Amino acid sequence: MPLPLFPIALRLGAAAMAGYAAGRWVLSNSHPGRLDQRAEDALDDLDEGLTLRRPQQRQPQGQTNATARLRRVIRFRGREWELDAGLVARLRLRERQA
Repeated sequence: MPLPLFPIALRLGAAAMAGYAAGRWVLSNSHPGRLDQRAEDALDDLDEGLTLRRPQQRQPQGQTNATARLRRVIRFRGREWELDAGLVARLRLRERQA
């Protein structure tokens, strides 16, 4: 009994083309970003853990600030990786005057 290779190859080719097209679309529509040394320094100064606060001077604006940092060493099959994840976030909800 022969193997139906053509339908399998056709499906794999279609999936590969779709993945390639999606990758090209993401690259063409993505922003290159920016590097701000002040932000890098702020992330380095974060303490480990999660904080959530509402500054008193920003209460009328309804602003909440959050920070998080996770530092771990991962060992797997004789190799080590250092994981350092930091997050600084601001959420501000204001009513707009029409």
